[in-house]
Amino acid sequence: MLRYFFSLNLFIFSLVAFAQNNTSYWQQHVEYTMNIDFDVKKYQYDGEQELVYTNNSPDTLYKAYYHLYFNAFQPGSEMDVRSRSIKDPDRRVTDRISKLSEDEIGFIKVKSLMQDGENASYQVKGTVLEVRLANPILPGNSTTFDMKFEGQVPVQIRRSGRNSAEGVALSMTQWYPKLAEYDFEGWHADPYIGREFHGVWGNFDVKIKIDKDYILGGTGYLQNPNEIGYGYEEEGVKVKRKGRKLTWHFVAPGVHDFTWAADPEYIHDKRTAYDGTTLHFLYKDNPDIKENWVNLQDKTEGLLKYFNKHIGQYPYKQYSVIQGGDGGMEYAMSTLITGERSFGSLVGVTAHELAHAWFQHLLATNELRHEWMDEGFTSYMSTLAENAVFEKDPDFPHKNSYNSYIGLANSGFEHPQTTHADRYKYNAAYGASAYSKGAVFLSQLGYLIGEDNLQKTIHRYYDEWKFKHPTPNDFIRIAEKVSDAELSWYLNDWTRTTNQIDYAITSVQNDVTQNTIIVNLERKGLMPMPLEVEVTYEDGSTQMIYIPLRMMRWTKPNQDVVEDDWPWAFPTYKLELPVTNFAITKIEIDPSQLMADIDRTNNVKVLK
Repeated sequence: MLRYFFSLNLFIFSLVAFAQNNTSYWQQHVEYTMNIDFDVKKYQYDGEQELVYTNNSPDTLYKAYYHLYFNAFQPGSEMDVRSRSIKDPDRRVTDRISKLSEDEIGFIKVKSLMQDGENASYQVKGTVLEVRLANPILPGNSTTFDMKFEGQVPVQIRRSGRNSAEGVALSMTQWYPKLAEYDFEGWHADPYIGREFHGVWGNFDVKIKIDKDYILGGTGYLQNPNEIGYGYEEEGVKVKRKGRKLTWHFVAPGVHDFTWAADPEYIHDKRTAYDGTTLHFLYKDNPDIKENWVNLQDKTEGLLKYFNKHIGQYPYKQYSVIQGGDGGMEYAMSTLITGERSFGSLVGVTAHELAHAWFQHLLATNELRHEWMDEGFTSYMSTLAENAVFEKDPDFPHKNSYNSYIGLANSGFEHPQTTHADRYKYNAAYGASAYSKGAVFLSQLGYLIGEDNLQKTIHRYYDEWKFKHPTPNDFIRIAEKVSDAELSWYLNDWTRTTNQIDYAITSVQNDVTQNTIIVNLERKGLMPMPLEVEVTYEDGSTQMIYIPLRMMRWTKPNQDVVEDDWPWAFPTYKLELPVTNFAITKIEIDPSQLMADIDRTNNVKVLK
């Protein structure tokens, strides 16, 4: 298929767009070449990394930073201390890091680092390697870093690790020295405290030398399947595995991370999807889970088809669903997911993680700054996809997200969504904000501009921003261009404040002199919205009345009746309804419930 023959090693240099920094869009580029020699008895590995880094920024760079994520799994690390000090710690972490022994901890130790053949000075600060460059990198120039390093895989605690509770030997995520991103905001050398990630777009060429009994899967395309076997080889080819170790060679073009998992007991199934994408499934040889994993394969193809249709075509040649990790977590071209779960749960988590292939691994927002964009958009889309593959058609598919957000809004613990992912006071507040409030952002946008415009916005957002680092402003500008509505107020109030939506019908009066019914409305919350007010008559007929929001400068099409717009500064609004032959029996604000009103008890007036 033509979509497979794109040249990802050049695409970054030709990107021209505009981001929220008011300058021409640019992004950095990396070329990783790594060789790893793994000792499965010690859970340690030696690595060599050549990294060609291209500075597409307008700035001269005098320093650089690498992430050393495995260093988080040591007693006294920031992840350890944070987990023991927050009031509602992640149950998978709690105080477990503090109890790790020397042979159970994780680490990445840099043995040497050279820049263009010269020694570069560096020091390690927790999970970050601070590098003072031997030579500045000028705008438009490239430099080559050569590093030797060694690592130890920690006991499985969070995402990465060895010997998980389900017996998976190796979940190798965030396992290599990873160059930090530099963008219009500067360096993003955030310590790893357990949350989210941000990476540089580029290409990976990775060779992993490991005991020949281990079966691998993950990011990228296997280059030597006929040397490896285990279901990867060409049909009819007999593989002879010589020696104690095998070298698995993967190439991954156009990604910003590289992940793999390995186990000697993996079953490897593969399926060619309707669009030619190869779907890999690697799971433990456990009779208690095999039926679910076999049945998952058809559902995964259905999910892929849904996302291709409703977001945009998946551009890579493969995707892998791999048993591993400690729950479900997305990675480039793959996900790690715990496998001992009900079939519904297995499909549901796969739906969420596969949706992340679009919302984060193709539309690569900075998760630490805008976590609601990847988690919320993913939650919105995966809910719809899961309903589709199970042939469910609920009246209100995002009900759980709305209930969760409203609970957060009324809890007193809500943060603005501009809060750094590591800075939430409570983990629960982070979860409700990122996942639920983020999903409501999209669903409620459909209320604002209409479902057709929302779908057009998502498609255009994907088309214009795939393989880039979009910001919230980039998304809302797409929505404005699609709908012709002014929407900066929506992005501001919903994501940058904790202002709440709360509208009420305060009274209904019969004005005999004017032959009208007067409905008095009040905006009780600080966040404004256009209103849809449904009037029900005693003969059972209904009429939808639309009250535009003045600052939106737009009227939703195909409304029964359009009233004068409502300026935000006016807390009240008088809606006048003509008296008809049939008496009014009920008046309701937003019968669709797509507006996230935090108190719906005052949204309805029953008159008879």
